[in-house]
Amino acid sequence: MLYRREGSDRRDYTTMSDDLIRVILADDHSVVRAGLKAVIGAAKDMHVVGEASSGPEAVALAERLKPHVVIMDLSIGEVDGGQATKMLIEKGIPSKVLILTMHPEEEYLVPMLEVGASGFLPKTVPDRELLDAVRTVARGEVYVRAEAARILAKGYQRKDPMHEDRTRYEKLTERERDVLRLTAQGYSAPEIGERLFISPKTVDTYKQRIQDKLGLSHRHEYVQFALRLGLLHA
Repeated sequence: MLYRREGSDRRDYTTMSDDLIRVILADDHSVVRAGLKAVIGAAKDMHVVGEASSGPEAVALAERLKPHVVIMDLSIGEVDGGQATKMLIEKGIPSKVLILTMHPEEEYLVPMLEVGASGFLPKTVPDRELLDAVRTVARGEVYVRAEAARILAKGYQRKDPMHEDRTRYEKLTERERDVLRLTAQGYSAPEIGERLFISPKTVDTYKQRIQDKLGLSHRHEYVQFALRLGLLHA
């Protein structure tokens, strides 16, 4: 059932299921929202619970509906997606924000993650990648495209490695260090295998060893660890 407040583009939809990933769409173009709603509506594990055409509307809607994910346009109005994301965090709203925009990652990826967004995607990504990103941020993880890992390296590189991380890093074998570095750079297991002349299954074995030694499971954790040690270079 659809509920619409008169005089506003803000919309919310009631639902009988609590098992699905609840999503709010925040974009000032109704055509874009309609397209996103169709994509998400075709997925069996998520649904749209509300729509907003401005940053403040998105914040108000998220505060009331508590969605798992807010898909936020960066250029949504006078209060842009970054400002709206910051407002969500300041209000203690637990929803995760996935920035979806036409702006280049090179310029906006790092600033958006710094204000608290959980992911950043260009609007040109395939539908499947968008759905994967929604699932990732809904789990509380950060979604970063493989191509964007190198941009993160430029934005977050630190000159002074932390002593504790360095001590843990020194426990890795040379091959484990290679797998860690390449994973942080955004390469997949098959791509790493090609570079190191080993099978993807062997790459996964090295990743398991890295997890056992360092506690790293996801790509963004690899990126953060490598950046702290200055292992990634532009």
